[in-house]
Parts: sequence; structure tokens; C-alpha cells
Amino acid sequence: MKAVPELVQHIRDEMGKVVVGQDEIRDQCVIALLCRGHVLLEGVPGIAKTLIVKTLSRLMRLNFQRVQGTSDLMPADIVGTNILNMATSSFQLHQGPVFTDLLLVDEVNRMPPRTQAALLECMEEHQVTIDGRGYRLSPVFTVFATQNPVEFEGTYPLPEAQIDRFLLKLQVPYPGLQDEVRLLVNVQNGFESRELDKMDLKPIDAGLLEQAQQELKSVTVEEALFSYIVQIARRTREWPSLSLGASPRAAVSLMAVSKAVAAIDGRDYVIPDDVKASARPVLRHRIVMKPEADLEGITPDQVLEDVLRAVEVPK
Repeated sequence: MKAVPELVQHIRDEMGKVVVGQDEIRDQCVIALLCRGHVLLEGVPGIAKTLIVKTLSRLMRLNFQRVQGTSDLMPADIVGTNILNMATSSFQLHQGPVFTDLLLVDEVNRMPPRTQAALLECMEEHQVTIDGRGYRLSPVFTVFATQNPVEFEGTYPLPEAQIDRFLLKLQVPYPGLQDEVRLLVNVQNGFESRELDKMDLKPIDAGLLEQAQQELKSVTVEEALFSYIVQIARRTREWPSLSLGASPRAAVSLMAVSKAVAAIDGRDYVIPDDVKASARPVLRHRIVMKPEADLEGITPDQVLEDVLRAVEVPK
């Protein structure tokens, strides 16, 4: 393993110039790009969710677009539409913001179901269909969607089918005390999040992301770990406090993220600790709590902790 650790260390060093704290969230966003998966970021406003994605796009040499989710957003507003050119009497495609590399969808749960469904095709097929014709999206097209965990009025909860398309769900916390103090010091010294051009950020070498993605394919998974991953997924399907467990797609995602965690550590093989570290961000949005468990205040992360303790770790 060479390209993956090099890429991750570069991102850590350069993003540290802009984002204070949020180290775990930063690394998991990089993991999503390495695994070619999408990310659901959950957290209150003002904790650097947008800044992390914008900075990541600059460091990775990727194009960036942003969409603000609203209740009147139409599918054509994000995928694009054909517009009549009066001069030539022909229709021309006006590309929507999905024609990019990294797409940040702010408050995705404020978009109506029709618009959410249009985004689903982009996420799953890497293409959009406009007036019956399919258009390919960028090979590295990745959606980073955000939602506020405390606002529910005027929202449209994402259906399970769409939630399952997100590789990771990351719960973005408030920064720690020292990080928040450092943030104020940086702002006082002239830091401005809207002026990233002045931060002298050094992007990764061309081709390093693709090389790192290829390296993940060489990470080996022992046969005992196949069984371990599947047992974790299957145990959630019979867990008493859950009404819906993890799908087979979830098991595939858990293996992929575990391989990325191993590669970041410089290993070309997966160990059980990689699986354990990946379980919560990969599975927390793919399981559905029973109403009585919700009323008791049990969280998906607590259930996953119990599941991990219940499944025997291979020797």
C-alpha cells in the first residue's frame, strides 16, 4: 500500500489549513471517494459540512456543484432540461448541477419525492434520463447530502431505497473546546471560509486518486471475515428492537469500507477491527428501529454496538 496512505496524509495536512477538528469525518469522506460511494452528512448548521466537501473537491482536483434542497425544487432543477434555441430551431441540453464530480445537496430531505427520485438514478446508475435520452455522468460522480437532525417541519424523509444507496451516514458533531477556540483564533487572524483561493492549498498529484482506488482492489479479505461480515448483517435482520435489518448491499458496502480502512493503515489485508470501525457509519442508516425502541431512546448506534458484541469475532 503506497498511494492510499500518501493520498490520505496529503488530505489531512492540507485540509488542516482550513478545517479545524472533524478529523474522523474528513477521513470517512475520503474513504467514500476511494470506494466510489455517496455520503449522508447529518448535523446542525455551522459545523463545517459544506466547507469539508468544498475543500475536498479542491484538493482532489474535482469539479464541485451545490444544490439547496427546497420544497419546490423540481427534477429539472438538478438534472437539467432541453431548451429550445430560437436561432437554430433546435433543442439544446441545459445541464443541471448533477453534471459534476462532487455534488453537495444541502438539506436533501427538504426536496419533494419526485426530485429525490431523480437524484436516485444519478446515484445508482451514474446517468440521468432527460426526455427519454440517457446522459452519462462523471466517472467519479459523488453525492454528499446533508440533513439537519433537529428540523422536521416541511421535510420529506428519504425512503429506505434511497437511504440504502448512501455508502456512509456520518453524524457530524460539534467541535471540541480547543478546536472551537482555535477556530476563533483563525478567524481573528484573517481566515475566511469563502476565500479558499487565498489558503494556498496544494492539490494531490494528478492520477493519485485513481491509483488509490485501484490499490483497494488488491486488499485481501480472509474467508473467515466474509462470514463475519455476513453474520453482522444477518444478525440485524433478527434483532428484537429492529423492524428492518441490513440488506446484502449493506454487507458489500461494509466489506468495501473495511478494505479502505485497512489500506489507510498501510495494510493489504483486512482485520476484524477494520470491520468493527466501519460498522456504524455503514449500517446506522440501513436499519430501522421499532417504534417502542425509539420511545425508549435506543439509538441505531447502540443497537450496532450490541450486535457487534453478539457476533463472534474470527480468530
